[in-house]
Amino acid sequence: MLAFILRRFLYVLPVIVGVSVAVFLMIHLIPGDPAQIVAGMEASEEDIAGVRRALGLDQPIYVQYAKFVARAVVGDFGVSFRTGRPVIAEIGYRYTNTILLGLAAILVAVVFGGMTGIVSAVKKFSVFDNVSMLVSLVGVSMPTFFFGLLLMLIFSVYLGWLPLAGKETWLHLILPAITLGTPSAAVVSRLTRSSLLEVLQQDYIRTARAKGLAEVVVVNSHAIRNAMIPVVTVIGLQLGYLLGGAVVTETVFAWPGIGRLVVQSILARDFPVVQAAVLILAITFVMLNLITDLLYRVLDPRISVQ
Repeated sequence: MLAFILRRFLYVLPVIVGVSVAVFLMIHLIPGDPAQIVAGMEASEEDIAGVRRALGLDQPIYVQYAKFVARAVVGDFGVSFRTGRPVIAEIGYRYTNTILLGLAAILVAVVFGGMTGIVSAVKKFSVFDNVSMLVSLVGVSMPTFFFGLLLMLIFSVYLGWLPLAGKETWLHLILPAITLGTPSAAVVSRLTRSSLLEVLQQDYIRTARAKGLAEVVVVNSHAIRNAMIPVVTVIGLQLGYLLGGAVVTETVFAWPGIGRLVVQSILARDFPVVQAAVLILAITFVMLNLITDLLYRVLDPRISVQ
C-alpha cells in the first residue's frame, strides 16, 4: 500500500508543478502593470519603480518563480494588496469555511443521492424510480443561484425556519449546503442507479438469490459494495468541484468562504490573494483525487496497485 501511495503521489506531482507555473504566470499575463496597480494610478514613475523593486518584479522571471515556490512551500504568499494583512491569514479562515460547506454539501449528495439511487435500482420502473429520476434531472438543470434564492424565499422569508445568510450558527449552513449539494446529489443518484442495476444482473447475484438469501441481504452485502466503485470516483470529483465551484453559493448566501474571497480579490486586483487561493484549491482538488484512488483499494483489494 505504501508503494501504491508513493507511486500515485509521483503521478500528481507534475500536475501540482504545472498549476504553480500557471498561477505564477497569472500576474504577468493579465493586462496592466501590477506595480502601477499597487502604487495607484496617481503614482509617479519613481514610485512605480520602487514598488516594482519591492515586489521583485524587476528580476528575471525564473528568479521570481523560484522565490514564489520557495515562499509558497512554507506558506508565505506575501501580503494582500487590499488589506495589508498576510495572505495566508486572509485565506485560512475562509478556506476552512469552504471546506466545511463542501463537506456538508457532499454529505447531502451522498445521503440523498445514494439512497434514492439504491431505491430506484431496486424498485426499477416504479413510481418512485420515475419521480426520483425526474427530480434528478431538475436538480442537475436548475441554476445554482436561482435554486439558492428559491430556498431563501421559502424557508427564510415565508416560513422563517432558517436564517437568511451569513455564518453565525450551524443553522446558517443548511441552505447553502442543500443548494450546493443538490446538483451533485442528482449526479450521484443517477450513477448509483445505473451502476447498481448493472451489478444486480451479474451471475454471482443470481447465485446468491438462488441460495435463498433475502433480497435485502443480496443488495446490502453483495451488490452495493461492488456498485459503489464508480460512484466513489464521482463523489471524489464532485467534492473537488464543490470546493472550487462554491463561488455562486457563497455569494448568494454571503458565506465567508474562499470562493467569495477570490471574487472580491479579482475585483480589487488583489493578485497575491488570487494566486494563493487558486493554488490551494488546485492542490486540494489533486489531493482529493489521490484519496479517491486509495478508496478504490479499500472497496476492492483486487484492483491493481500499478
